[in-house]
Amino acid sequence: MREMQDVPQLFDLVKDPAVFPYVREKAETLDQYYFLTKQSIEAEQNGEIISRTILSDNHQPIGIISLFDIQANAGFLSTWIGAKYFGKGYNQLAKTSFFQELFFTTSIDKVFMKIRQTNIRSQKANTKLPYVESAMALYPHIYTAINMDRTKEDSYDLFFITKDSYFRHTTSSQEIIS
Repeated sequence: MREMQDVPQLFDLVKDPAVFPYVREKAETLDQYYFLTKQSIEAEQNGEIISRTILSDNHQPIGIISLFDIQANAGFLSTWIGAKYFGKGYNQLAKTSFFQELFFTTSIDKVFMKIRQTNIRSQKANTKLPYVESAMALYPHIYTAINMDRTKEDSYDLFFITKDSYFRHTTSSQEIIS
């Protein structure tokens, strides 16, 4: 679960120029990040989002994974990890653990992911998940909506994961979220 005590460590990681442009909760100051975290915790209590802190092997907060815009048993995934933890496998482990929680303990049965076409790191990470499918042709109304008012250089690709697809491709995971 998200906790206020993690805010200072997470803020130090989120303000990194390699991370900040891609995060959903943008805060310029520590006080703003406290406020945004408090809002996220309240939104989760109201059933509007599901958000977890990603932990390192040493149980230190290193990022956030969230499901937002939840409607009709589906939502959009948002994930970020601090730059010094890039390339260490935390992204895939966090997603595996988060999806297991979502698909085993909630009514969520579909997760959408919108990834900026210019975000090469996220595009590459996405290819490592065998249960992810392209959603652009299957959900053209969503694809159009997420790219409305965007330039071609700043547009998104759309992907999705279903509960069935996830379970077909996954057997176990190491839990690294709290």
